[in-house]
Amino acid sequence: MESTENENNDIHFNNRIDLESLKSAVANIKKELAQVIVGQENFIELLIVALLVDGHALIEGVPGVAKTITAKLFAKTLKTEFSRIQFTPDLMPSDILGTSIFSAKTSDFEFKKGPIFSNIILIDEINRAPAKTQAALFETMEERQVTMDGVTYQMDAPFMVLATQNPIEQEGTYALPEAQLDRFIFKIKVDYPTVEEEVLILQTHHERKGARPQEKINGILDPIELADIKKKIQEVIVEPKIIDYIAQVITKTRNHPHLYLGGSPRASIATLNAAKAFAAINGRDFVTPQDVKNALVPVLNHRVILTPEREMEGMTTENVVQMITESVEIPR
Repeated sequence: MESTENENNDIHFNNRIDLESLKSAVANIKKELAQVIVGQENFIELLIVALLVDGHALIEGVPGVAKTITAKLFAKTLKTEFSRIQFTPDLMPSDILGTSIFSAKTSDFEFKKGPIFSNIILIDEINRAPAKTQAALFETMEERQVTMDGVTYQMDAPFMVLATQNPIEQEGTYALPEAQLDRFIFKIKVDYPTVEEEVLILQTHHERKGARPQEKINGILDPIELADIKKKIQEVIVEPKIIDYIAQVITKTRNHPHLYLGGSPRASIATLNAAKAFAAINGRDFVTPQDVKNALVPVLNHRVILTPEREMEGMTTENVVQMITESVEIPR
């Protein structure tokens, strides 16, 4: 990899992959969302990375921190179909997937597709539905298909599930099965804004004078452009020592004394894919250890489980992931 250095000591790499269209698309999506969403740069970047690597995102935060509106506006920057499903305790699998209805015209049953048949699906309060409804998403999220009455229906690309949940109010909620959690590439934790960001939120709300936020957002990427960008992500170079680094970190989660459950091989693959996307959106066609570090916490947040003792002590999964990352030698 050749590099040049200018007077400001900025290093410019001569990439073997043309990443200009990718960088431009990412910058335009961020710029579009910045018209309405104040702060949340990390949240938005993780959504973009998940999209670029065909992943789904679980978004966790208290009510009122713009989880749902950010997900909706993010979907609007894509020139694709959008569907929203509000999960409730009485929601049935057929309410999501669809159902077979008898047709008097054909004297046969016809499959009526449910709201899951879209491109970007926002599931609001995913932990409010019971286990049988959660299980209905397993095949769809992993294999991007729905099987009903022995017939398989393929989902159109792109297909991405954005699910929100509230970590505080647990009344009337159900814990998500580990098998389902593992199907989300990221668990994104959305925090309260800073005082400065809160002031900007109030100012922009006041200046909008009742206009709907959705009216400000334009479509940036269509499915063909998105598919082309995704191909470039797959071409990003990963050195063997980076692959070894990822494997060592994930393996350590499986025998760490503070963890009851470690990361699966799917966590390793998710880390690799996310690191490639982080490298590409930062203008590089090769992965660095920092790209891996950027991916580890959101990838492992929902995949590892603390031991009861550490949980009672107030330790978090982020603390343990940080400890493990610091204990593994960074490749040079």
